[in-house]
Amino acid sequence: MNAAQPSAIMQILPFILMIAIFYFLLIRPQQKQMKERQKMLDSLKVGDKVITVGGIIGTITSIKDNEIELEISKNVKVTALKTAVTSVNINQ
Repeated sequence: MNAAQPSAIMQILPFILMIAIFYFLLIRPQQKQMKERQKMLDSLKVGDKVITVGGIIGTITSIKDNEIELEISKNVKVTALKTAVTSVNINQ
């Protein structure tokens, strides 16, 4: 007989702890960040000054489905995807 054998629960416990740590340190904050980003994208409106992933700064002139039209200079407009927007209302 081996009296020093750990129980099955004690063998599984480290793995359960690692999963919990990954959830609270990595997965949960990322989900929260994704929700905040989606909320920001859903609240875009004409007249907002935005910056895109590519570094283009412009003012939204129209919104259609998943696309926005940005005026980056007087009478210069470009079309971009909503998901390309990284921040809203910069230096207004």
